[in-house]
Amino acid sequence: MSDAAGRVADSTGNWVDSHAPRWSRPYLRLSRLDRPIGSWLLLIPCWWSAALAAGVAHDIGRLPLVVALFFVGAFVMRGAGCTWNDITDRDLDARVERTRSRPIPAGQVSVTQALVFLVVQALVGLAVLLQFNRFAILTGIASLSIVAVYPFMKRITWWPQIVLGLAFSWGALMGFAVTLGRIDATAAALYAGSICWVIGYDTIYAHQDAEDDALIGVKSTALLFGARTQAALIVFYSLAVVLIGAALALARAGLPAWLGLAAFAIHLGWQISRLEIGDPALCLRIFRSNRDAGLLLFAGLLADAVLRAAFV
Repeated sequence: MSDAAGRVADSTGNWVDSHAPRWSRPYLRLSRLDRPIGSWLLLIPCWWSAALAAGVAHDIGRLPLVVALFFVGAFVMRGAGCTWNDITDRDLDARVERTRSRPIPAGQVSVTQALVFLVVQALVGLAVLLQFNRFAILTGIASLSIVAVYPFMKRITWWPQIVLGLAFSWGALMGFAVTLGRIDATAAALYAGSICWVIGYDTIYAHQDAEDDALIGVKSTALLFGARTQAALIVFYSLAVVLIGAALALARAGLPAWLGLAAFAIHLGWQISRLEIGDPALCLRIFRSNRDAGLLLFAGLLADAVLRAAFV
């Protein structure tokens, strides 16, 4: 099999294709390290909560270590989640143009090999989790049930994006569990806001596969909303901003955090105004831009945490 044949349809010209050892490429593609945007989107709520909790505590002493551990954990566990998703979706992936070149349906990796790789990634994630306190460890483990059921949701509900939101936003709880040893109303508001954000951006992402999904009977909010997608995004993105704003108010965050939220809100508004659901390439670009939206908010939260720690 040529290297070109081994590439995933919607991921070409990346470092995995050009620089990674050939034997490792199917596994790196399984964990989506050729497309790290999902890892960033899993990581960002972790960073939000770490910075906001540090601000509440007026202490940033452990924040650099927590940020680094969250980075490793998010990339590893997103890889494990994608591997599990590809194992469970292998038959569906073979029937969709964009996904039929993924390693399992393309025959680059067997299901047994993928399962072994899944276990290895999960063990690395566990090693990261064990660096935290007992409450944080238990909180992290609790997320696994959501991750396990997510791939099956598209078969039974038009709202699989809600379940993805529950999983991808879990980090909004983890920063509080790690830093403060609790999950309070501030963490809950941040979590709820992040869920609304995920529903919005994953609806945009799902429009890439809307036609294929309709043909094979897979459900999504993209199909549910259809031509009303922009109106739905206004609702969910507005809820995200309001709920995250509630978290900032509960945390008594300062001006930098609110400026970060304002930049985040402006970016979400730009996404809605730019979106054309019939243009898959544009949908993918707008989806990917959510990393920048999330980092704008994180920058504000981080600056606020630093200032609050400096003026205790």
